[in-house]
Amino acid sequence: MPPDPIAAGGVPWRYDAGVLLLAVVHRPKYDDWSFPKGKLDPGELPLLAALREVSEETGLTVRVGRRLPSSSYQADGTDKTVQWWAMPATGDFSSNDEVDELDWLPVPEAMRRLSYADDIELARALQQEPPLASRLLLVRHASAGDREAWTGPDAERPLDERGQAEAATLAAALPWFGPTHVLSAPPLRCRWTVQPLADRLGLAVQDAPEFGEDGYWDDPEATWNRLRGLLRDGTSVAVVCSQGDAIPHLMSRLLRAGVQVTGVSPRRTDPEPPARKGSVWALAADDAGQLRRADYYGSFLPG
Repeated sequence: MPPDPIAAGGVPWRYDAGVLLLAVVHRPKYDDWSFPKGKLDPGELPLLAALREVSEETGLTVRVGRRLPSSSYQADGTDKTVQWWAMPATGDFSSNDEVDELDWLPVPEAMRRLSYADDIELARALQQEPPLASRLLLVRHASAGDREAWTGPDAERPLDERGQAEAATLAAALPWFGPTHVLSAPPLRCRWTVQPLADRLGLAVQDAPEFGEDGYWDDPEATWNRLRGLLRDGTSVAVVCSQGDAIPHLMSRLLRAGVQVTGVSPRRTDPEPPARKGSVWALAADDAGQLRRADYYGSFLPG
């Protein structure tokens, strides 16, 4: 089992005239060049810690991009892990007590400037697979108790206490992916899962019956075509809340082409892609709508 993350960071990136640029920062305390990172606050999610650290150290406006390989080091005789994300960035650098310089560099120059081998490997990973922003966040509804214990219509089964906490955490985490619209399958538990997110973003939740279990099994091709259409739309980022009997089938079809996947345990024996309650698949596609990367987040709850 990998060690718990002790720190998290991000690699800010942008394109200039078709050239991929990475932001490297200089820390006067250490007189080094690196990518921004920092320690997790107690109970803080690694992803939110990474976003906080990048924002604090650079002043840039960043979004969540693809998950990058973790780096490890030893401290006090124990293994420590730093979790990393690529982050599309806009805005201008603001100097601060921790960082006094930031340079936007092409990847080869960034690799020469960086002080540490682990950071160089992060840059190399982006050179080998240029980053793409997520276009679709496929969410399974949050926890809604036991179906057998609910006496009303199943479509009206509400979120339980854990599910409400999961919905609140999704509302805190998913805005960092830059969503522009929110869709939900018909069951109340699906809508309640993304309603706090929509409220936070000032968006209306759009009905998407094709992503419910009934709608999917009535016409799988219609759901598939809608999903592909959302992936092809390079001008927006959709959040879609669906159900546990639909998501694994959709993801199995999407992943047939050997797409790179992160966040799924290599020890998993179930051939179907996971879709636990409150989980998210962050899907990145190219301009043709072809899926290129799928990052799985099993839970955004701490612990």
